[in-house]
Amino acid sequence: MESEIIGSLGLLVLAGMLLLRIPIGICLIVVSFGGIWVLIGPRPAWGILSTVPYEFSAKWTLSSVPMFLFMGYVCFYAGLTKGLFAACRSWLARLPGGLAIASVLGSAGFAAVTGSSVACAAAMGRIAIPEMLASRYNPALATGSIAAAGTLGALIPPSILLILFGIFAEIPISQLFIGGIGAGVLTAGLYIFTIWLLAVMRPELAPRMTELPPMAERIAHLRETWPILLLMAVVIGGMFVGLFTATEAGAVGAFASIIIAGFKGSLNWPAFFSAIQETLTTTSALFLIAIGANLLTRFLALSGSGDMIAEAVIGLGSDPILLLLGISFLYLLLGMFLDPIGAMLLTLPVLLPVLEGAHIDLIWFGVFLVKFLEIGMITPPIGLNVFVIKGVVGDQVPLTTIFRGILWFLMADAVVVAIMILFPEIITYLPSLMD
Repeated sequence: MESEIIGSLGLLVLAGMLLLRIPIGICLIVVSFGGIWVLIGPRPAWGILSTVPYEFSAKWTLSSVPMFLFMGYVCFYAGLTKGLFAACRSWLARLPGGLAIASVLGSAGFAAVTGSSVACAAAMGRIAIPEMLASRYNPALATGSIAAAGTLGALIPPSILLILFGIFAEIPISQLFIGGIGAGVLTAGLYIFTIWLLAVMRPELAPRMTELPPMAERIAHLRETWPILLLMAVVIGGMFVGLFTATEAGAVGAFASIIIAGFKGSLNWPAFFSAIQETLTTTSALFLIAIGANLLTRFLALSGSGDMIAEAVIGLGSDPILLLLGISFLYLLLGMFLDPIGAMLLTLPVLLPVLEGAHIDLIWFGVFLVKFLEIGMITPPIGLNVFVIKGVVGDQVPLTTIFRGILWFLMADAVVVAIMILFPEIITYLPSLMD
């Protein structure tokens, strides 16, 4: 009982440090190390601190994280994604809300070469928002659509969140990736329908273009999408047919992005070194959080408080739907204050035993979890994607206007979540073909 009290106090200290806005990786490591020290002494605590970082980071599957990040940064700095929005715009601009719809489709394409919703929102925001505002789109719709569409970056593979979930849950990452396609397509489809419906019901929100560019220009724009389409075919297609694993896909994708950018002549040395620098910085931050979460798992196991919390959660009800609703509320709450990776790795040590006890499919839950984490990226008060878009537009659009534009897409997300619960095959069918 005493050890469980120590574990509970440790979690309270962790919550207090997070409220003080101390970086989550530091919080996890300090609290876990201190708790282990109190439980079993300084010598074992130092031993665990010296071995866990290596044991975790030396896992072969983790090598895919920097590789997929590098692939995305090479595509960004080499300008391989520029043709996506231009092609979608030139073919869809006459539709109600055509520019915003093109932005969602462009974001979906960009998501296939990056694992980050923040990167997706920032890249598409710089390209699409100025054009929508110049075309007299409602600022809330223009900014809200890009902030929401950025969340596709963590659903459509490759996804850093899905990689980390697969490693912690010890399930095939390739199946998580393929399952994410169904959720990503469903989300993009609901976003597009939301934009179309708004533009039809309130045409002043999104003035329609009267004519499309000449056919020759549209075909030229379409040709510019080949680098991303080829990269998607290589990475996702190769995983689906079993040519390589998800871990190997990261290296294949990174190598393919360099070859394609070199063939186009768009990758110079400054861009190459910028991609390397961004990859190293982001990977270091991710690994720090992940190592902290691994230490927290050890601390909770030693104290017994992890089992105590799991039993309490299971005791709330045996109905899986009720359990999912409780978990959903937890992640919505955490998503308002924490970044997605921190929220996920903070809670997985406690929730994984609960999910296994409730016999919930972890492939389905992994995608479901990432969807909820990404909803947190656009919910107030800390919605990171909203602040990214605010950084893009500056003083042109107030922060309150961007959050107002998000509300339409949060309603679409509620429908997506309901469909995912009622029809889990949307996520599980494609992975089942890989067995």
